[in-house]
Amino acid sequence: MTAVEDVGPLLQVRDLRRYYPIRKGVIARTVGQVRAVDGVSFDVYPGETVGIVGESGCGKSTTGRAVVRLEAPTAGSVLFDGTDIATLSPARMRRLRTELQMVFQDPYSSLNPQIRIGDLLAEPLIAHKRLDRAGARAKAAEMLATVGLPKLSLDRYPHELSGGMRQRVGIARALMLEPRLIVCDEPVSALDVSIQAQVLNLLKDLQGEFGLTYVFISHGLGAIKYISDRIVVMYLGKVMETATTAEIFARPRHPYTEILLDAYPEPDPRLRDRERIIVEGDVPSPANPPPGCVFHTRCPYAQDICRAEAPPLNAAGGARHQVACHFPLAQEAS
Repeated sequence: MTAVEDVGPLLQVRDLRRYYPIRKGVIARTVGQVRAVDGVSFDVYPGETVGIVGESGCGKSTTGRAVVRLEAPTAGSVLFDGTDIATLSPARMRRLRTELQMVFQDPYSSLNPQIRIGDLLAEPLIAHKRLDRAGARAKAAEMLATVGLPKLSLDRYPHELSGGMRQRVGIARALMLEPRLIVCDEPVSALDVSIQAQVLNLLKDLQGEFGLTYVFISHGLGAIKYISDRIVVMYLGKVMETATTAEIFARPRHPYTEILLDAYPEPDPRLRDRERIIVEGDVPSPANPPPGCVFHTRCPYAQDICRAEAPPLNAAGGARHQVACHFPLAQEAS
């Protein structure tokens, strides 16, 4: 693991909640809430990559957006280097923007189609570092070279680049202000498989070169396994399990994690015929989550207590392996 744990976490997320009101009627009366993120807690240490994985709709992207305060948390705290960004004024949050950046899923819609690449990259330096346009453009050319793009890309528009090249521009833009933490929200899911590998390798190389810390969000276990030091598994707005990548893949303790891994495509042809875990039922609505453990409606091991009491996130199989389950799977599970 690359984390420097003796200096403490760079990012501490505690009981983070993000609810969206459900409104109906002529006067838009609030009749309920969508609990997109419902009590999420985790730490990120300097220099490490923490992957957040789960099915679509589990709240992982909303968590990432709340971490950089593109979404205002409903409750909870997000401490970056000891400062709770959830309570900062707009002026103080603007100053902190240089430390926190985000790479978005769609490399086309996240770039202004009417602005040339050079101006897109120069804009953050002009706004935050007060550089003149010539100096900012020179820095933009250097950053393009760093992410593997030719200098002539400066004068191109986003639509003139391929998807992989546009995502490299998105990464370059995130690096322009020399941040310490970057949230990568599904940065390779919209790319071809061969391009995905190139972008993942680029992110790892940049992490070593610039000493970056990542929160890497993905529904693809392959990308998560390759790039992450630790993994946070989410389901219906809650953390089900968190541990090192090696522990998650070798000894999952939560039934949901076991099911996710069982659905992971097996590259070894000798193991492709193994018996699969059958999961029944649909994911409940975050507007009306089930009582007790939110996964009990689909869990093959659920018992009465699972339907009545929500399990806390407790240590299981080591201080840094935590699982929210009344009946964690045995250590020898794989």
